[in-house]
Amino acid sequence: MTGSVKQIVILGATSAIAEATARIWAAQGARLVLVARDAARAEIIAADLKTRGAADADVVALDCAKADAEAELGKIVSRLGRLDILLLAYGVLGDQQALEIAPAAAADMIRTNFDSAALWCLAGAAILEKQRSGALLAIGSVAGDRGRQSNYLYGATKGGLALLVEGIAHRLAPLGARAVIIKPGFVDTPMTAAFSKKGPLWAKPEAIAAVIAWSAEKGGPVVYAPVFWMAIMFVVRNLPWAIFRKTKL
Repeated sequence: MTGSVKQIVILGATSAIAEATARIWAAQGARLVLVARDAARAEIIAADLKTRGAADADVVALDCAKADAEAELGKIVSRLGRLDILLLAYGVLGDQQALEIAPAAAADMIRTNFDSAALWCLAGAAILEKQRSGALLAIGSVAGDRGRQSNYLYGATKGGLALLVEGIAHRLAPLGARAVIIKPGFVDTPMTAAFSKKGPLWAKPEAIAAVIAWSAEKGGPVVYAPVFWMAIMFVVRNLPWAIFRKTKL
């Protein structure tokens, strides 16, 4: 992906992490396609990215959770000519207790976070496989590493997405293309507005964006952001059940 303008598609481009990552790529002179439901907000972001050095920044108004991923991504890439990076950055958090008693809401979250995301990832993987180049990046979560009473529905969708992306990475590895699942911990964004955001475990979107941009070029199929979450989640995953079941995690 060196020596030419990068062609980058961002799904869920109005999220705080996606916008911060787009700014990094804009400064590198990339051509960006911002896919988002909120077209007006995306247009504002696109204009800002152009001032920051983006070769171009186009907006595609689309609800990724409901769209035909294969058809829509195909149309976008046909205009770009190729796909260097596909970043999947959309998703919903939901309230665990509310979702437990609202099956329809739980099903909607699952469709958004996993079902639709899986189809976009598979569509992207097919293009990268044909090109024999490029990178698929998906934002997961440390919540997917072990089922915990506080967020196991959200965690299940992110855990499933992580396995999917790892499998795609294995599929693409012999061809020169890549797939990476990025697992942030606590991030200070509008999505976590209801949380108390204090302490060293909380990161800013810009810190996660730096990890995502780095992951587009190097690193393995699983990347924790920030990296200290790798050690934290190793402990959480391996905590004996006799102890784990007594925790309030």
